[in-house]
Amino acid sequence: MEKYQQLVLGHVVLASGEIENGYVAINQGKVIHVGSFDVGFPSAEVVHDFRGHYIFPAAIDAQVHSRSQKDQEDFIWSTHSAAAGGVGTIIDMPYDAGRLICDAERFELKKSEAKAQARVDFALYGTVHPDQGDEKIDEIISAGAIGFKFSTFGTDPERFPRIPPKTMHDCMAKIAKYGLFAGVHNEDDETVKAMIAECKAKGHHDYSAHSASRPIYAENLAINQVYELGADTGCRAHIVHCSNHRGYEICQSYQRQGFDSTIEACLHYLILCEDEDVARLGGRAKVNPPIRSKAEREALWQHLAVGNITVVSTDHVSWSIDRKTHPNIFDNASGATGLALLLTLMIDGAAKRGIPLSRIVQVLSYNPARLFSIQHQKGALEIGRDADLAIVKKESYTYDAKKGGYNFSDWSPYDGLSIDYQVIATMVRGEWIFKDQNVLSPPGFGQFVRPLILKKVST
Repeated sequence: MEKYQQLVLGHVVLASGEIENGYVAINQGKVIHVGSFDVGFPSAEVVHDFRGHYIFPAAIDAQVHSRSQKDQEDFIWSTHSAAAGGVGTIIDMPYDAGRLICDAERFELKKSEAKAQARVDFALYGTVHPDQGDEKIDEIISAGAIGFKFSTFGTDPERFPRIPPKTMHDCMAKIAKYGLFAGVHNEDDETVKAMIAECKAKGHHDYSAHSASRPIYAENLAINQVYELGADTGCRAHIVHCSNHRGYEICQSYQRQGFDSTIEACLHYLILCEDEDVARLGGRAKVNPPIRSKAEREALWQHLAVGNITVVSTDHVSWSIDRKTHPNIFDNASGATGLALLLTLMIDGAAKRGIPLSRIVQVLSYNPARLFSIQHQKGALEIGRDADLAIVKKESYTYDAKKGGYNFSDWSPYDGLSIDYQVIATMVRGEWIFKDQNVLSPPGFGQFVRPLILKKVST
């Protein structure tokens, strides 16, 4: 029998099922074999014995904003949180404070800066400026963009601009030639801005004004627009965050028609609800689209249980607390942390609802790798893939962002939650990057991940 360099023993959880007495064999940072044992197990130079604990593929966080606030978190801290949370790869968004990543020069600069800081592997979205349209798409793809992010809502004309339908159509048509995808922020601009103005005119500015000003129908109007643009151009159309059950039904309808339509849930939609948590947390729980009712939250878990959610991400952003505590909800920034808790909160939520843990692997690892065209390297404990894995222990604790020092911010919307699972070790490319409650990977350890492009531009 072949002797391996490393062998990791434990309860292996795969996208296809579970191996109670399992092992992952590793050579040269790659998975060589995954199997089961009853009495003995294969020989190896080093055996990591985690029997009694779970072995998951390391998560891929599909939506991270490391640079939304200037001089705040950056990659040195976002990837620190990722390592502690069992996340082996982050996909970072292109809306950096003071620098929209809309051409190859800016993309390459961000890539080089992230390479110097990252503790886990990373990939980067590109985007476009509405004044330039599709002019820069070819060069951004050549630089290694994982995909493109657009928005149907204009948060800021320079940092987070709205891309009009005609411009988005042109962009998606060009992206389709490469087989990559377009991920879109899904809120109807005209509806939301009118509703915000209406709430402000009425003096309605407590926590409930946020969801009132960004209603579910505004979200679903935008979802339909995005999928229709994808259908017409042949582009893979992806919704980057859906807070309501009908959005997933819309996605299903396009999939049944044969379109490559995908959809993403965020951690906060599956863990928090407006009735209980936003009422208590106020601006700390402000995200776009808003966190919805408890009934909507449970409907999303039902969609996850039957496989209707493609991926789950955090939409992580580490705002300073002064940006999240205004009594007027409209004066708060949108977004929250989550990288350190993505895997454990999803496992915890699934276990409490009787959902197989293989579903968690699908939405956090297996499906994201395929969405981002990196399945040749990431997303599964399969032969030839990077040995990226997370060891999870079943042990209850109360979460407190101030403890552990894993996050840049010392607050979290999940503070005070009782969680039954925790990550005790994380491996990336065969190296332990988190163990014994310490992040071990230095800045610069993380590698840039580019998609495998199977199509070529027609001439």
